[in-house]
Amino acid sequence: MADPQSNAPLRADAGAPTSGVIHVRTRLTADFTVISNALAQRRGSAVTVGVAAYISSLPDGSPVSIAALCEHFSEGEILISRALRELESAGYLERRRERTPTGQVRTRTYFYDVPGGDGPDDPPEPPKSSRPRPAVQEAAALREAAPAPGPEEPGSVAPALADADPKAVAVLTALRRVDPRLVLSAQEAARLAPAVAEWLAAGVGPREITELLTVRLPDRFRARPASVLAFRLRETPLPAPPPLPLHPSIERPVVLPFQTCDGCERAFRAPKPGHCRSCRDRFGEERLRAVG
Repeated sequence: MADPQSNAPLRADAGAPTSGVIHVRTRLTADFTVISNALAQRRGSAVTVGVAAYISSLPDGSPVSIAALCEHFSEGEILISRALRELESAGYLERRRERTPTGQVRTRTYFYDVPGGDGPDDPPEPPKSSRPRPAVQEAAALREAAPAPGPEEPGSVAPALADADPKAVAVLTALRRVDPRLVLSAQEAARLAPAVAEWLAAGVGPREITELLTVRLPDRFRARPASVLAFRLRETPLPAPPPLPLHPSIERPVVLPFQTCDGCERAFRAPKPGHCRSCRDRFGEERLRAVG
């Protein structure tokens, strides 16, 4: 007698999902990086998440400039620069200008596992050298705001709005018409005006500058809008300058008109009709032969 058969479907394993991804976990004890789900599952560009994961995995002191990241990733400067801007706007990335013991100003990058956290009170010290280190460092490093001014020091005078280029100030004050969040104070407009004036001097019109500063802005600012505008003015390369006009004393070369050769009907440049160079050479040899 045959064994009894059942047509009822088999019961699925209650612990395994019926669709979607199934993780095969491996416990790692070395060479791994912990990343928050808020960063790994961040909506938007995959390049931004990839750049953030790569920076998180690097040891302290590794270069994370646009050139260094382009050497590692296959994406170009535009996508890498855009990813850094998004991370900075979201609060994961912070750039500070600090003064070295030799008096030079450098940019140091801080990457936060959780955005919005308090930065380090005292930045990590660089490797010790034979040169004497000053006893007192700057208490706080100035966050990068604009490419023109350097880090502020006690007693420094803030730039005045009256001394700024009026055309550049007009471009900055008109940004709020495109995005109401781009409201700048007088001091912020004075700091950003030199960078905008440099763009205007390079031949970029106010409409192009406005589009550059307002396109694809983040939905939420975690810092002052001036820092976002300064980063875009600093990281976007300037266009090629227009060709210089010739000096009035320099005469332009005379362009001869096209003529049709009377012998072979080829087009050639000459002040009057006649024969081209090939026909002149050929006819000259025939004449020599006839005379000889």
